[in-house]
Amino acid sequence: MTKDPAETRFATLTFERKIAAPVSVLWQACTAPAARALWASPDPSVTVEILEADTRVGGREVSLCKVEGEPDIRCENGWLFLAEGERSINYEVISCEGQTLSAALVTAAFAKSGSGSQLTLTVQLSALGEGMEEGYRQGFGSGLDNLSGVATRTMVLQREIKAPRSLVWAAWMNPETLPKWWGPDGFSCRTSRIDLRSGGEWVFDMIAPDGRVFPNHHLYHDIVPEERFGYTLLWGENGPKHADAWASFEDRNGATRVTLAIVFTTEAEFQTAKGFGAEALGQQTLGKLEKVVLEG
Repeated sequence: MTKDPAETRFATLTFERKIAAPVSVLWQACTAPAARALWASPDPSVTVEILEADTRVGGREVSLCKVEGEPDIRCENGWLFLAEGERSINYEVISCEGQTLSAALVTAAFAKSGSGSQLTLTVQLSALGEGMEEGYRQGFGSGLDNLSGVATRTMVLQREIKAPRSLVWAAWMNPETLPKWWGPDGFSCRTSRIDLRSGGEWVFDMIAPDGRVFPNHHLYHDIVPEERFGYTLLWGENGPKHADAWASFEDRNGATRVTLAIVFTTEAEFQTAKGFGAEALGQQTLGKLEKVVLEG
């Protein structure tokens, strides 16, 4: 018996992945706009451009999937439910040249699995265009494979500072104060130039207590005042890239939770960083930020 074509346009798709990263790290990799920009492309030929992003209940994310020679595909996500480290629910609407191709309800469930995580993604799809179900299977499958790779080389540092978000942001995104506290205990910064705006940069040397010099070059993007910013880390001025990073700032009953996340370019670089104690050194850096903020 031939199936009614309309019946083929409704589907429930389930994707499961075991990922070698803690749930707290996986949550950040899944929901932070800067991280989503790194893994969302299903194929190297597809460029994903995020136009707006607000990861809060009631907020939305709008992105364009671009393939050379083809019209852009627009994706709008709206966040309906966010329980950190447990579950997220969002709607997703796909369109092209003003025509809606699909709508879906996407539920992501997070759980601890051994030393890593279990991610279960359920997509309740209503497809208005031909081939959308298969497109979802391929797109989400590839995207989650990418997510697995990103999450396993991501380092997440968090600190709650008992001060308003405006003061914490001002201490970080100020070219006068940032070089004074950036870096682990005993390190200092020698700045060549600094411009903390989207499209701006910070070229500087980190100087260790023993005098060793570590050249750095940060390239800034996606700056949303008092909320978040992203940046790329290079080994020295215009040197090779070694990581993508972002920082976010959240109100916590009068305090501010700062999240600093770093996605290393390779698994080897991530393991090297863990090996020399980058997490503890990063916490020292955030401790110096806290001291600057609290001392005014």
